[in-house]
Amino acid sequence: MSSIKVVLRRKPNQQGLYPLVVRITKNRKSTYISTGKYLEEKYWDKSRGRIKKSHPNSTRLNHFLTKKLAEITDKILEAESENNISSAQSIGERIRSKKEHFSFFDLATNHLQHLEDSRQFNRLSIERSRVNHFRDFLKQKDLHFQEITPVLLRKYQAYLRKVKNNGDSSVASCLIVIRTIYNLAIREGMVDRRFYPFGKGGIVIKFPESTKVGLSNEELEQFESIELTDPREIHARNVWLFSFYFAGIRHADVLQIRWSDIREGRLYYQMDKNNKTTSLKVPTKAAEILSQYEQDRLSDSDFIFPEMKKADLSDPKDVNRKIKNGNKVINNEMC
Repeated sequence: MSSIKVVLRRKPNQQGLYPLVVRITKNRKSTYISTGKYLEEKYWDKSRGRIKKSHPNSTRLNHFLTKKLAEITDKILEAESENNISSAQSIGERIRSKKEHFSFFDLATNHLQHLEDSRQFNRLSIERSRVNHFRDFLKQKDLHFQEITPVLLRKYQAYLRKVKNNGDSSVASCLIVIRTIYNLAIREGMVDRRFYPFGKGGIVIKFPESTKVGLSNEELEQFESIELTDPREIHARNVWLFSFYFAGIRHADVLQIRWSDIREGRLYYQMDKNNKTTSLKVPTKAAEILSQYEQDRLSDSDFIFPEMKKADLSDPKDVNRKIKNGNKVINNEMC
């Protein structure tokens, strides 16, 4: 009889998360089956083979792992009942071969759940929308990966342009999500690479070249000096200029800056997009903007700008919601 256990693999992905896999051991040799879930190492209880209660979704994820173990155990018993199944590797290949019937939207759902589990909420919102575009195009029909052909994808491109009125960049972004999920299916053994519809001989995804146009010094001075009376417009301009003075910091990062991030005339902050920490000298004009918010400062740990002051910092979804809403309001005021 084979032994089976959930373990955390030692090689993290680009987000620093470690894959949770089911290890099947027979005759002292092991093979691994992916669960499709990833985890920060600090949340894994190695001795118990479970996710620690400190993880915000521990109950649901542990239930998922229990169910996954039961499913694979049933498949192992079925495989071992056949005389030609004698090694961990052959058992693993038998289990993986059954994944060929896994549909695109089944795996897309797992992919989106992984983004939520890893708290990549901005990416989750964007990619969920693009998955739904593909679902709308197919008119709720599900399909297997072998059915995603270059011909189908060209029809989808035409649909995005004519029906959704998407430009070239949006079309390319929608195709990238499909490609991401397809590549995941290949890694999970759900489809053979020979069916791959992207790249040479298939669909080549290209983003159109864009030209960035900056403000001239004269235009910037006009924008800085224009008389505004609406506090909302003044605030929107302050946030935009604050970003501009600091070499174009993303508004999402600007809204999360605290007073404690300003030290000895420098701004120390971590970019939310890639978790990179950097520091920049505070320009005189940025300091003038900071002075306008000083009266609302409650403590060093308080946010400088008001959008995040009422956010529930223990709830990543609420934090993301406040950032998105803040960005939306600022963009609307700037129009």
